[in-house]
Amino acid sequence: MSDLLRAPAEIKYAEELDWLESIDDNPKPFSWRLSPKMVRLFVLGSERADGLDREVSQKWFGDRSFVERSIVTLASDRGLLLIGDPGTGKSWLAELLSAAICRNSTLVVQGTAGTTEDHIKYSWNVSMVIAKGQSRESMIPSPIMTAMEAGAIGRFEELTRSTSDVQDALISILSEKYISVPELESGGGDDNIVFARPGFSVIATANSRDRGVNDLSSALKRRFNFVRIPVVTNKKSEAEIVRFRTEELLRRHSIDLDVPPTLLDVLLRSFADLRASAAAAGSDDEKLESALSTAEQIGVLEDAVLHSNFFGERTLTARALASSLVGSLTRREPEDLAILNKYLHGVVEPRSKEEGGSWPEFLEGGRDAIATLS
Repeated sequence: MSDLLRAPAEIKYAEELDWLESIDDNPKPFSWRLSPKMVRLFVLGSERADGLDREVSQKWFGDRSFVERSIVTLASDRGLLLIGDPGTGKSWLAELLSAAICRNSTLVVQGTAGTTEDHIKYSWNVSMVIAKGQSRESMIPSPIMTAMEAGAIGRFEELTRSTSDVQDALISILSEKYISVPELESGGGDDNIVFARPGFSVIATANSRDRGVNDLSSALKRRFNFVRIPVVTNKKSEAEIVRFRTEELLRRHSIDLDVPPTLLDVLLRSFADLRASAAAAGSDDEKLESALSTAEQIGVLEDAVLHSNFFGERTLTARALASSLVGSLTRREPEDLAILNKYLHGVVEPRSKEEGGSWPEFLEGGRDAIATLS
């Protein structure tokens, strides 16, 4: 695992998944590696009431009901669509569910404007086709077709980014549970049809902000159960998410650097302030272009941690955090810089006088960063 830049969940938590599978005596749907109860426990972590011999860490932070509804959907014959704002953990939840259910979260199609039917069905090895003609051996299955043949979970990221033709092709797969290959001659059997095995399902994700890009048809919506993942607004939950992700980063880079709770509180309060300001804004010009998601908050902290480790004093400071926040959230000039400058003068400056602590240094670092970018 140390040789991988980013190990998928089934490799990263392989030992934990093996242990859960060894003690799991609950009923399992289809060819699932873990029962629904154990899948939930793997994602949300163990509690004292579970009576386990070891602790299972919490990996996704959100409402228990969202995870349970997702698991129940995958145990049925319907697809699962996780929808929500950017940075709400949809893809991470999809990866964890796939890892727990079939120990393979890598059967992924990324939806873009350039995604074609070939990406969700099949393509051909041109050199083999020229040499031997079209056959099952010369066919290159898509990740979705591979999932069908293995009875596994296929993932489709950013579904609404793909065109209507691609979405229509997915309707057939979800409805009929097979893919026809008309290029292959049927020998009287099913040589030109790839059938899905029990356990096959699709987890798709979609950003609610992409509404209107390529809206889902009513027919495709009926093939999915929708689970809406809201933005994390609970300060304690968001702090746990940010801390969890940052600790992962520190372990991956073998960095020995503490994140003081006071600075984590400064980051959380700053994002809460900026979100409140965006909600009260009268026009888009008065809002930061950033979605101010939890994921972006993690990015700000990671940037500050890495900069402090490589170019600073190997300790996280309020100045480094402020510089990272300004640099990460400034995407339009001069609009975003003006909004951040207004926040520093209208909110952070009075707070630094009233509360002291890390706020004065945070204010100074933010001002310096804005001056550099202006």
